[in-house]
Amino acid sequence: MEILAFGVQADEKPLIERAFRDQEEVRCLDVFLNADTAPIAAGHEIVSTSVNADLGAAVLEILAAGGTRMVAQRSTGFNNVDLDTAERLGMTVARVSYYSPYSVAEFAWTLAMAVNRRIVRASIRTRDFDFRLDGLMGRDLHGRTAGVLGTGKIGEAFARIAHGFGMRLLGWDVAENPACAELGMRYVPKDELLARSDLITLHVPLMPETRHLIDAAALKAMRDDAVLINSSRGGLIDTAALVGELRAGRFAGVGLDVYEAEAGLFFLDKSLEAVEDDTLARLVTFPNVLVTSHQAYYTEDAVGQIVDATVRNVLDYRQGRRSENVLVPRS
Repeated sequence: MEILAFGVQADEKPLIERAFRDQEEVRCLDVFLNADTAPIAAGHEIVSTSVNADLGAAVLEILAAGGTRMVAQRSTGFNNVDLDTAERLGMTVARVSYYSPYSVAEFAWTLAMAVNRRIVRASIRTRDFDFRLDGLMGRDLHGRTAGVLGTGKIGEAFARIAHGFGMRLLGWDVAENPACAELGMRYVPKDELLARSDLITLHVPLMPETRHLIDAAALKAMRDDAVLINSSRGGLIDTAALVGELRAGRFAGVGLDVYEAEAGLFFLDKSLEAVEDDTLARLVTFPNVLVTSHQAYYTEDAVGQIVDATVRNVLDYRQGRRSENVLVPRS
């Protein structure tokens, strides 16, 4: 029976088709799952979805009415899934609970270095054969303080790189990571971390209690010359408040791989359209801001692991097994 995979990027398609080749028939679509595209899944017992899929109640109702009984999400986060509705409808939901933490941690560092050393501005200038150094001065990170909000596997990987740079480490999390403590990380309250850190990076999941973890008050608590990086989930930052602080001339750099209203924008070509999101339009105009399109996870290693885990989730569903990836078990 054919599996329908929504939101498949061109680079992902051969990996998905190869992984499922000996197990299941799979059809890859580049459109994302939402209320408009959900009817396409009619007759498909299993659908696979990407991180920006809409799996709210209305979409799940459409899927269930069309015969879908299992959703295999190709991501770790599941804030886009109405789990209560899925359970009510008797639908199994699984995610990928783990993939290479280095992909996201290394990309977070890529953003940090790019905004600190003004790489984008320098690249644009040299394309026009403008080789002046005015406005390109960055700072050594050696000896400065990195604040890591969320010290799980990704936060730990980020901290290890920071330790290699010779940075002091501050951490904040609901539980301490002994591996981070061994690096010399000191766990402190969030407000202290924000006030003392030269570089702040977010590696926590998006949940109701973490939405706008970085709100107006948190932004004001940061140093004027701090670097802020978010490669986790866009909803962790109050973007309107961030724009307000940027307009006031604050922050040495901001690197964002995620945006709280990215659904319907990220992963799509909007270059020939007028973007109606005024907040995003303003955000990308600041010279100290770098926005990328939710690509931190996008390495051969991480995507390969995501695809392999998705195949295992489908096989587990077929064979009635349950793993740590299952969010709503088979009824």
